[in-house]
Amino acid sequence: MSDRNSQAGKQAARERIRAERERQKKKEKVRRQLIVAGTVVGVLVVAGGIAFGIMKANEPTGWEAAKEADLVKPANTGGKNGTEIVIGKPAAKETLEVFEDVRCPACASFEQSAGPALLKGMEDGRYKIRFTMYTFIDGGQGGEGSKNALSALGAALNVSPEAFLKYKTALYSEKNHPEEADDAYAKDAKLLAVADQVPELKGNEKFRTAVKNGTYDRWTMEMTALFGRKGVTGTPAFLHGDKKLKLPPVPQQQMTKQQYYELATANFNKMIDDEFGPAKKEGGEQKKDAAR
Repeated sequence: MSDRNSQAGKQAARERIRAERERQKKKEKVRRQLIVAGTVVGVLVVAGGIAFGIMKANEPTGWEAAKEADLVKPANTGGKNGTEIVIGKPAAKETLEVFEDVRCPACASFEQSAGPALLKGMEDGRYKIRFTMYTFIDGGQGGEGSKNALSALGAALNVSPEAFLKYKTALYSEKNHPEEADDAYAKDAKLLAVADQVPELKGNEKFRTAVKNGTYDRWTMEMTALFGRKGVTGTPAFLHGDKKLKLPPVPQQQMTKQQYYELATANFNKMIDDEFGPAKKEGGEQKKDAAR
């Protein structure tokens, strides 16, 4: 082999080696770029996941989310947001405003004792009743029983005013009403069990579905926003126009439950008589007495 051929062969070999090295360098560069790109994408995915997680964590839940839900107003309500619950005979000229919270023990005591007298005055046409239902005990005691029960009352009101009144009475009854610190009404199962004691609600699938789905949760938040209306921040409370009526307290003394109920009813009737005048007596006795 000549020196010239030998040199040419060596030169060709060196070119092949150089070309191979360049090819390997490019391959390695591409590999590094892919790794970096993959890492960036991974970081972006993780960052996006974290951001999404934070966004989801910051989304309102429960009753806060209810504030943003579509407003469904129960039938038999009035006012812009359905927060006016007025029940009574159309001919009744006066309106007695009643403020209550379903978890309120004082409200339960009133309903168990003088509740029938309250409803009798309405049935006799002495007044209509406007109910303003508060939920402030949830904030004071913790929990959501007041709001959940009010949402269920909205579902009952959607059935009829009679169903609303009977259900409210059942919720306040000695048999069903929990202690103030017991958030039993936060559970739909408890509310539905009480509803089964009301003929209009027992087996009423539309009512049950509304309770389970929280159909009237947003309405409940609209009612909750009425707290402090006309300066009322405690329950039970009674107003006639802008005048706050004073319910005489039952004397603190030893007595039977029946005696307590009788005194509480007598005190309520006195408050109503003082404000609206004596009730009409059966057989027109009031008119006869007045004529003498």
